[in-house]
Amino acid sequence: MIRSTKGLKALALAGAASVLLAACSSTSTPSDDTSSSSASASAKTDPAAACEAPSSPSQDALRIGTILPSTGTLAYLNPPAESGVGLAVEDINAAGGVLGQDVTIDPSTDSGDSNDLTVSSAAATQLIDAKVPVAIGAESSSVTLNVIDQITAACIVQISPANTATDLSGYSSYYFRTAPPDSVQGSALGQQIVDDGNANVAFIVFNDTYGTGLRNSTQASIESSGGTVVYGAEGEGQEFPPGQTTFSSEVTAAIGADPDAIVILAFDETASIVPELVSQGWDMSKVYMSDGNTADYSEDFDPGTLEGAKGTIPGAFPSTDLQARFSDFYQRTAGSPLADYSYAQESYDATILAALAAVKGGGTDAGTIQANMAGVSGATDGTECSTFEECVTALDGGGDIHYTGPSGIGPFDDKNDPSSAFIGIYQFDGDNKPVYQTAVEGTAGD
Repeated sequence: MIRSTKGLKALALAGAASVLLAACSSTSTPSDDTSSSSASASAKTDPAAACEAPSSPSQDALRIGTILPSTGTLAYLNPPAESGVGLAVEDINAAGGVLGQDVTIDPSTDSGDSNDLTVSSAAATQLIDAKVPVAIGAESSSVTLNVIDQITAACIVQISPANTATDLSGYSSYYFRTAPPDSVQGSALGQQIVDDGNANVAFIVFNDTYGTGLRNSTQASIESSGGTVVYGAEGEGQEFPPGQTTFSSEVTAAIGADPDAIVILAFDETASIVPELVSQGWDMSKVYMSDGNTADYSEDFDPGTLEGAKGTIPGAFPSTDLQARFSDFYQRTAGSPLADYSYAQESYDATILAALAAVKGGGTDAGTIQANMAGVSGATDGTECSTFEECVTALDGGGDIHYTGPSGIGPFDDKNDPSSAFIGIYQFDGDNKPVYQTAVEGTAGD
């Protein structure tokens, strides 16, 4: 992912809307001289290179750990993610479980956010100590970059439902994601900006893996469509540091470049950038955002502040029935209805895919699951199936399968990214809420 903003209480989609190398799980073991590399996107060696599938797959009940944000600026994303994982486990167990045994979620750990990476480091250690074969999360790409070496070097399959940073593509053979890389979202966002008649574009972007990566992809899309970036372009050094609270100079510089549109790529900082744009007289219908800040601002700004502004969010729009199921799950387990569905579908599919990989490989260890993730996603074609129960039946018949879940992603490619995915286009209404308009499908090569 990677989106965060202070006022994200609900994404009301109206209308159509220590790096520690502990012992691996008992089923997948690194060699004794394996050490964790730094959590950097520039790592040249797969952290999980020494991991091997066991000669005899584990028949233990499948345990899935989670590393999701229950504290910090991304905590609003925890309810939909937990609902996606939890509902998937309920559906799996209702269909007979994995290898005849119920699946459990244990442990559930707090990933925190990038403002305090000690939280996610501690969570990764907890997952390793628990010897889980699979960990669902994290939501933030920066958080994942902090723990991915720690987790995958311990031979745990990590599946993020929300990471979009391009730096994570092909990072580790034990890392998968059910959200598309920013190359897909950037292509869609840039094309939308140009299609709306904007030739000159300014970026107000924070200096974070997510922000600069998405800016670069969006800029490439704008320029390939004949547009020009007049402020905040790659290589110009005009990004601001995460956590900055005043933006008078950035807004003045952006507007002074005479753009047709301004793109805000930020998290919490958006709540300070928008009022500054308003105070300097910018036409707010000419503002564009991304999944980092395309959110409900009804309680943050005066009515009409963002009316007409647009934004993107990766993922297919959830059906009414599926929204009801997610919300019902959260009502039953947390005591309140679910108001935000961001990445719920991707969390659901991440869990289903891990379970199907265990079924296909006949084992619940990490090595077996890792070896079969691509196969159950449809990377080798196979029988199409849309539920866990249908897919297990198809697997019982022999051969490969192609799970087509609610997130709408395509099979995993050779970098363990979705080969295709949908990007939703949203427009803010008079209440400063993003309303779904349409979706475009892109491929990871876009």
